[in-house]
Amino acid sequence: MKIRIQTKLFLAMLAVACGVVACMFLVMRWSFHRGFLDYVNKADLERVESLAGVLEEAYALERSWRFLQDDPRRWRRLLRASLPDQFREPGRQPGQMRPEPRHLFARRVVLLDAGKQGIFAPPDLPENLPLKPLLHEEKTVGYLGLLPLKMIADARQLRFVTEQKQAFAIIALAMVFLAALVAIPLAQRMVKRIRVLASATHRLASGHYDTRVPVESSDEMGRLSRDFNTLALTLEKHEQTRRQWIADISHELRTPLSILRGEIEAMQDGIRAATPQAIGSLHGEVIRLSRLVNDLYDLSLSDLGALTYSKADTDLAEALAQALDLYRPEYAGKGISLETDLPTGTACPLFADSKRLHQLYSNLLENSLKYTDPGGRLRVFVERGDAAATVHFQDSGPGVPEGDLDKLFDRLYRVDSSRNREMGGAGLGLSICRSIVEAHAGTIAAFPSPLGGLWVKIELPMSG
Repeated sequence: MKIRIQTKLFLAMLAVACGVVACMFLVMRWSFHRGFLDYVNKADLERVESLAGVLEEAYALERSWRFLQDDPRRWRRLLRASLPDQFREPGRQPGQMRPEPRHLFARRVVLLDAGKQGIFAPPDLPENLPLKPLLHEEKTVGYLGLLPLKMIADARQLRFVTEQKQAFAIIALAMVFLAALVAIPLAQRMVKRIRVLASATHRLASGHYDTRVPVESSDEMGRLSRDFNTLALTLEKHEQTRRQWIADISHELRTPLSILRGEIEAMQDGIRAATPQAIGSLHGEVIRLSRLVNDLYDLSLSDLGALTYSKADTDLAEALAQALDLYRPEYAGKGISLETDLPTGTACPLFADSKRLHQLYSNLLENSLKYTDPGGRLRVFVERGDAAATVHFQDSGPGVPEGDLDKLFDRLYRVDSSRNREMGGAGLGLSICRSIVEAHAGTIAAFPSPLGGLWVKIELPMSG
């Protein structure tokens, strides 16, 4: 049989409460019994003081202790005379003696003569028993002592102790009952919060990523609720990204495929002749589609950690110069001024994959070529530090809103939200750039360019 967590919590809290109450009951019972015994002993010691005065007066009249030895009843009368009025048994005549139990006061009083010989004393008198000297004319004529009470034997005292123990037991049971009343709603409240989290977890597992739980406290349960909400928000964003990714990829693939299909069907129907220009257009769409597939493949390998890098000692400026030389004709054809400032005579050694660096620079140059207005400028320069080298790409307008700068390196992200791709590209180039830079333990970031466009800053650690 499965026991619910609410029952387990209730039983655990009740067990703890019962254990605490039981310990308190035992400690209080022991403490009361011991304290009451000390109280009785102290009361009897006060009675001993009173008895000592009575005995000193009697000795002053008789001049010896023989009167007690010859008449033991007189000893009992002196003992009774020392009893406080509130402890006298009602209904008895002053001359009548009530029988005392073995362990009561009369059985424990010790009277010794001046030589400490027993007058009224047990044969096994303890050696360390406190004795009070009895004086007559400033001389010690005897000693009076009291054997300590080891257990309570008086009926009234026993009845009082029993009543107190019963009261303690009733109080303990009441505390246990109160603990049970408190434990039930407390366990229900804790389980209620757990049930809310469990229900929300089931909804989250079913794909309802908009599920949230209320945060009602700052304890562990509250922190767990906040963590759950953070997890749900992260999953919701990932789901939105996944759907956007699928939609963007579908569109990016559909566009060149639609163009290819339309061109080929037009040639098949004889509407368009298979001229070199038509074949060139088809070839351009195939190249665009192939580039998109290759970019997606590279990103998927990067996510899996399977993107290969053949790192070796290389020079940053040399790899950058090769990429710049490759794109100079295209920049000149569009009327964009390409300004470079590369270090000469000073190497920037890197332990890197030269092919991936070329891909990095090519993607950045391609991006600037596509989005920089004709007649604009692109400025590329390198700064060499003690441990790292920084490459700067600064182009002219149009610029990028500051709110979009952090998103430029997201996959398929473009500043415009439409599906128009007249400028070409699928928004994957900068994502691949970030993967390459991070694989080389570097950083890449985007800022507003002093020239009015985009400023991409790449920092790579040097190996020298």
